[in-house]
Amino acid sequence: MMWPSIALLTFVTLQRLGELALARRNTAALLARGGKEVAPEHYPVMVALHAGWIIGLWLLAPGKPVDLFWFAVFMGLQALRLWVLATLKDRWTTRIIILPGTPLVTSGPYRFLRHPNYAIVVGEIFALPLVFGLTLYAIGFSLLNACVLLVRMKAENAALKSVMIVK
Repeated sequence: MMWPSIALLTFVTLQRLGELALARRNTAALLARGGKEVAPEHYPVMVALHAGWIIGLWLLAPGKPVDLFWFAVFMGLQALRLWVLATLKDRWTTRIIILPGTPLVTSGPYRFLRHPNYAIVVGEIFALPLVFGLTLYAIGFSLLNACVLLVRMKAENAALKSVMIVK
């Protein structure tokens, strides 16, 4: 039975494409308001990692049984993703955009974690392959993602520290 895996992969692919469109719109608006992009050199690597992750899942997962526990974990992460998007609104983007003089967001999931979106992505990159029983895939992409996130979080934290004010 291929339809459950195809349906889930279609959902994730469409979700990511929709988020890229939203991010592009938000990035343009932030830049128009005086925002500055920080550390853009890592961005193509991050995009390639995420594209490779999805493409690889399309190659390996169709027809594999869906593990309901990991499916529930993954869907729980989607609820948290929506919480992040709703909290950040027009400030959510896939790039690091700093808007000088703007207070840090400290509501929603940002009350509990400094980078909840990154925590969610870490969970997604690990959990979705496990939905299909792809354990080594989950570990491999998680390690690659950790490398990208270390660079990204270091750059973002430094930028936030230098220009943002806390409410």
